[in-house]
Amino acid sequence: MKHTIFIILLAPVCFSCSDASSKIKSSEDRMSIDAVTDIIKNNELPVFSFEQEVWDFGPINDGDVVDHDFEFTNTGEAPLIISSAQGSCGCTVPKYSNEPIAPGSKGIISVQFNSKGKGGSQEKTVTLSANTVPNTKVLKIKAQVAP
Repeated sequence: MKHTIFIILLAPVCFSCSDASSKIKSSEDRMSIDAVTDIIKNNELPVFSFEQEVWDFGPINDGDVVDHDFEFTNTGEAPLIISSAQGSCGCTVPKYSNEPIAPGSKGIISVQFNSKGKGGSQEKTVTLSANTVPNTKVLKIKAQVAP
């Protein structure tokens, strides 16, 4: 009796395993690491090429709100799409276009820094997420805030 119950309980597990294995793609169906490496080597992906990745506002006064535009070119072979831009704190606000940047075209990341209550040497970052490899890019701003 115990053997019959065990077989009855084991049968669905065996059938579900065979069903799952049929859904796994063969190695020919999957893109190989070499193929991905070739795409990257052949520059078939979008690529950020910034004129500068660090901007120093120099000396500013506490309470000043300053802006800088980071200009870049998509030097890759596919449209570049920025999915997000995050400042390292609430005093650093990036703005960017949601539109794809065509290969060879330029784009701008505008960064605004509010120095209120930020006395002394300041260094803030903006982290971009995009369809590039690697998928993140970090821009930096600096300022010396006088009280």
